[in-house]
Amino acid sequence: MIMSVKPVDLDGLHVRVTAPAAAAEHPVIVFSHGYGQSLDGYAPLAEHWAGQGFAVVQPTHLDSRSIGLAPDDPRTPEIWRLRVKDVIRVLDSLGTLQNVVPGTFDRSRIAVAGHSYGAQTAGMLLGARVAGLDDNYRDPRITAGVLLAATGRGGDNLSEFAATHFPFMSPDFSSLDVPTLVVAGDADQSALTATRGPDWFTDAYYDSPGARALLTLRGAEHSLGGITGYGVTETTDENPALVAVIQQVSTAFLKGGALPEVAQALGSLTVKQP
Repeated sequence: MIMSVKPVDLDGLHVRVTAPAAAAEHPVIVFSHGYGQSLDGYAPLAEHWAGQGFAVVQPTHLDSRSIGLAPDDPRTPEIWRLRVKDVIRVLDSLGTLQNVVPGTFDRSRIAVAGHSYGAQTAGMLLGARVAGLDDNYRDPRITAGVLLAATGRGGDNLSEFAATHFPFMSPDFSSLDVPTLVVAGDADQSALTATRGPDWFTDAYYDSPGARALLTLRGAEHSLGGITGYGVTETTDENPALVAVIQQVSTAFLKGGALPEVAQALGSLTVKQP
């Protein structure tokens, strides 16, 4: 049995906490949503992880449709940094957040996860940088990561639109050194890249020393089978079996156990040798 509490107000930052209903010491997952989403999304992941013993904390970032930020708001160019600072605020507030659910939080087992824009946010906290910038948001409190549909290399890989509107979308994964699972769909064709196919979303695995495993899902587009929610309209590739694979593999990875085999019909799992 699990429970969910929302919104918890952290000085203006609204978060949801989903955790087991039974008191225990829970490892923590801080989840960063994709562009336009909010703390109300990603129930297929948050509820599954909570059912497996984790406390899942989901902040609502400034780009959420629920906030309705004006396009000309002066904070807009800084949202990528503000997102990272939101997660840091969550980490700084774990003592407060654990008071809204039974039990306590295991501060020695803190993971950060994210989807799409949220994967870039999570990646920064795992040690990734933006090429050409000095920003370093690597947080030593974080012990593991899950990057779902994380955008790949920038520069010539970006479309003209992406290079103009999202100049921060040039990740340097060479300093991402925290154990991380990368998840990508082999049908995820993004308009943000001019030259690459779905393999663009695997760069975090191949370019970072910390990425330990790559889960590639067959037929999955950007919603990876429907992780953003149950029956949501933006899911164009609804496939509960793919979502179940993500649930199983990510849970095993975060618990430090052996990764389950993936049926050939569903995808492939690549693991780096230690």
